[in-house]
Amino acid sequence: MSSLLAEQFPESKIRIVQQIGQPSPTVLETIDQLLLILPAQPTEKSWSLVPQGSKVKALLKRRPSGSVPEITTRLANKTQTAIHVGLLDSRIDAFEQLTFAKKMVAAALAENAGCVGIWVHGFSAEQQRVIAERMCAAALAAGFSMPRFKSGSKKATIKSLRIVGLDARLDLRRTVAEADGNNLARWLTAMPPNKLDAQQYVNLLRELARKQGWQYRKYGIAELKKLGAGAFLAVAQGNADNSAAIVRLRYRPRKNVARPALSLVGKGIIFDTGGINLKPFQSMLDMHIDMGGSAVAAGTLLAISELELPVAVDCWLAITENRTGPTAYKPQDLITAANGKTIQTIHTDAEGRMALADTLTLAGREKPALLIDYATLTGACINAITPRYSGVFSNRQKLHPVLKKTGVECGERVWPFPMGKEFLEELKSDSADLKQCSPSAGGDHILAATFLNEFVDKSIPWVHIDLSACMRKGGLAHVPTDISGFGVRYTMSLILDRKVLDSAEWK
Repeated sequence: MSSLLAEQFPESKIRIVQQIGQPSPTVLETIDQLLLILPAQPTEKSWSLVPQGSKVKALLKRRPSGSVPEITTRLANKTQTAIHVGLLDSRIDAFEQLTFAKKMVAAALAENAGCVGIWVHGFSAEQQRVIAERMCAAALAAGFSMPRFKSGSKKATIKSLRIVGLDARLDLRRTVAEADGNNLARWLTAMPPNKLDAQQYVNLLRELARKQGWQYRKYGIAELKKLGAGAFLAVAQGNADNSAAIVRLRYRPRKNVARPALSLVGKGIIFDTGGINLKPFQSMLDMHIDMGGSAVAAGTLLAISELELPVAVDCWLAITENRTGPTAYKPQDLITAANGKTIQTIHTDAEGRMALADTLTLAGREKPALLIDYATLTGACINAITPRYSGVFSNRQKLHPVLKKTGVECGERVWPFPMGKEFLEELKSDSADLKQCSPSAGGDHILAATFLNEFVDKSIPWVHIDLSACMRKGGLAHVPTDISGFGVRYTMSLILDRKVLDSAEWK
């Protein structure tokens, strides 16, 4: 059996070299494209240390300000190093800095990038560190090869990074791990549905688990029937085969640790036709990305694993298609979920909450200290906050300020929404415990989260992320591709910066 992971996923890493102190002419000659980041108002001392500083300064005065980069010129050395100069106000927030970084890197990629240099000059030591890390994140995102099935030569890309002019060496392990997780999430999400069908996805995850040393378990159709996972199976029953499955990946840095500190749950609808309630053409065109939530969960697990974080993690991925056909589930079907609750089906295109309901139930039985799910769940969330933000919900409402602040600090921005008992009124059913969705009420992103909340153990802190920022034309923050991989960086910030697994406020 051929290996999709080995045959298609880009394994080559971008080599990163760091240089302390003022870069010498010899070092600069090794660089093809130099990204020079200066403060918005560079000092005379800063200019004196820039190669051909007087020339660069003069060019800046002739150009209208505000473009990124401000100017592009070349150094008078053997390799004619291109130098792209960007002026950055260090007071702007993380999202704006990351967007600046993406534009700077794009200038280097407009030519044969080769070796890209990053020189953050004229800032304080802490500002230099933060800006350099964000520039690296942008370069690692732009230098990654997304799925490409064109014949002919490959696109020119970044072969290596050389960070010069540093006051102190950077610890880039987290930056690289987050980039690897985001790259995996984007690559999986972008794969065409005939190149990554449910069976291929399950096989790929098994191979990835073997490679990373994760425990792997597949819950197939027969076992899910025994577990009473009727909500997931309702979506899967329209498939032509039994390829649908719930996969559990388990990362354990220490032996003899059973209970996960963190459980990640991802919606993995390989392709979503809408089912019996068939989507129109424009709405169905990009439905291969409806497994983006599962890709983000897997990418987050990869980042955690690469950093060897001392935290036990389970990752649950609900993998199926949502097909139309004679065996597909229908509006008004009565479904019994794994936790025993009955569901009146209203609309077959609300399949994500059905697949997640049973997956959340199974994940909750392991009693994690924190449960996070990711899903490209509702168009209503995109309508509410655009694809620039993702929506967040929690059964611990006091966490809303923390969730929002985390997004501001890491550059993957979220907006909290309410959910709960008052919204259950819209999901009352005469024939079942609850309706799958409302046939008339607005705010479907809120109703979807309220529905999912009925399948989460109330003793477990839970965060639901509706990935409205999964895809945005032109990219988002430092990520240049339409598919953003949003969520990996955010979750790592929750774990490492906000210390959510150690904080009493999350209990």
